[in-house]
Amino acid sequence: MWSFVHIADAAEATVAAVENGGRGVYNIVDDDPAPVAEWLPALAAMLGAEKPMRVPRSIGRLAAGQAGVVLMTELRGASNAKAKRELGRVLRYPSWRQGFEEALA
Repeated sequence: MWSFVHIADAAEATVAAVENGGRGVYNIVDDDPAPVAEWLPALAAMLGAEKPMRVPRSIGRLAAGQAGVVLMTELRGASNAKAKRELGRVLRYPSWRQGFEEALA
């Protein structure tokens, strides 16, 4: 599961945290964590590229190393609940889908 954030949302949330936030860490991410199997084919389609191939972990390790395999298969999405609750932020791009489309337009 990957969590994304648009740079504009990250910047605005940083200002809000500095000006109004309490102590602690805020996860500034969109509301739509997604597995690689969902976001990578969508991104490829938006770019007009072929659908990415699925490969066994052993082949992935040869191409990208163990760290690359972990990044693509074992990440966990982050929760932005604390940031939304304490900073009262409304994301300009609540989903990676809108952020990707805007960035590629």
